[in-house]
Amino acid sequence: MSYFSPTKGDRPVKAAEAVAPDVKPAAPVRTAEREIVSTLGAGLLITGNIVSTGGVQVFGRVVGDIHAAHLVVGKGANIEGNVRAQDVVIDGTFKGTIHGNVVKLQSTAMVDGEIYNRSLAIDQNANFEGVARRLTQPVEAPLEDQIVVKPATPALVPEQPAASAYAYASGSYANGNGYANREAGNANSELPTGQTPSY
Repeated sequence: MSYFSPTKGDRPVKAAEAVAPDVKPAAPVRTAEREIVSTLGAGLLITGNIVSTGGVQVFGRVVGDIHAAHLVVGKGANIEGNVRAQDVVIDGTFKGTIHGNVVKLQSTAMVDGEIYNRSLAIDQNANFEGVARRLTQPVEAPLEDQIVVKPATPALVPEQPAASAYAYASGSYANGNGYANREAGNANSELPTGQTPSY
């Protein structure tokens, strides 16, 4: 018996392992459980409203309203507008109104405005000038139908009649059909007696 050769029972198993390596199936991705986080980097200016069903991180400047599930305003960020989110963490500069279930102002936060909340935490050295009020109803994340872009429907143009051109000149006019017509008042005065107009 040789110590270096595998037995017959081991050969097919090892060959099968070499051909088909052990691969674990990937876990199914569930969109409802997966949260998409959008990041607006430093040096970026957004003018307008932002709606996101997931989280939003802002490190740049936003002039407008933000409605998201979660919002993080990073250090050095600047937001002017209104915010609606379930969780709001501010580490930068904010001016406006915040509606959030849980709002936290970090130590470098500078907030000027109103905060409607169910839970508010303000770290030491955070600057807050304004009014904090209790929320009567909890803030909900935006729904999918709020971010679906509906295709623009073209405006209905009424059907135009066939083009006709009219040229008026001292008592007579010509239409687009090639006929020259005279006005009723001038037709008899310009023709010699006994002649009828021909068209």
